[in-house]
Amino acid sequence: MINYSLRYAANPKDVKKYGTEELREDFLIENLFTADEINLVYSMYDRFITGGAMPSKKDLKLETIPYLKSENFLDRRELGIINIGDKGIVKVDGEAYELNRKEALYVGQGCKEVVFASSGNDQPLFYFNSAPAHKKFPNKKVGKQDAEIIELGDEKYANKRILNKLIVNSIVETCQLQMGMTELLPGNIWNTMPPHTHTRRMEVYFYFDLEEGQTISHFMGEPQNTRHIFLENHQAVISPEWSIHAGAGTSNYTFIWGMAGENLDYGDMDICAPNELR
Repeated sequence: MINYSLRYAANPKDVKKYGTEELREDFLIENLFTADEINLVYSMYDRFITGGAMPSKKDLKLETIPYLKSENFLDRRELGIINIGDKGIVKVDGEAYELNRKEALYVGQGCKEVVFASSGNDQPLFYFNSAPAHKKFPNKKVGKQDAEIIELGDEKYANKRILNKLIVNSIVETCQLQMGMTELLPGNIWNTMPPHTHTRRMEVYFYFDLEEGQTISHFMGEPQNTRHIFLENHQAVISPEWSIHAGAGTSNYTFIWGMAGENLDYGDMDICAPNELR
């Protein structure tokens, strides 16, 4: 079974007037994992799709949805998958890829069938992003040993973290999709500091590995007019091109960043100093 919904884009002038309920309705993605179902959100920001698949007792096929107006999900799209659960299997046109926890798979435009499956009694959780594509690139699995790993931050500022570039153009050929994973070390809570915008790309942050009973405050909005959304484990926030995207948790956590837009330049950021935020 596949569940889907649509999110429209919002003008930053309008977002300035939003209350908590409106912010959460437009930008927060709450329910991505349901046993034996696929859940996804189609966003008008760069036609980006955010989804989750939780195969438990049966395999789950990624079917097309009405918004795509296509016979197959990937007829005009590319797909990035990261497993955040137990070991699982993704079958692409009959070829099986085994994904351990925190391993990724890129699936190129034009593939006809994508099936998510469990491995024995394990419970995988497949988080995925998809963006429009104009050309087919080869499918490629990216293990943690294949990632570009960068140490960022400082314990002095409570933002020491490990950035794992997984589906990025230096590792995998893609049209526009980029994905990676950032792990905050124990005792560190701040991500993406100093914050930034990049009007040439949109982004989605998906949070997991959050201790039960804890929360994360995700900060968004224009640098001089910020807003925040409190969220729980396994939830995501859509970040428009004009918005900062940063967060602080009541404990450490991991998050997956996925982006699409005009370029593949990871360093294309317009930095805002922390003391300039409003």
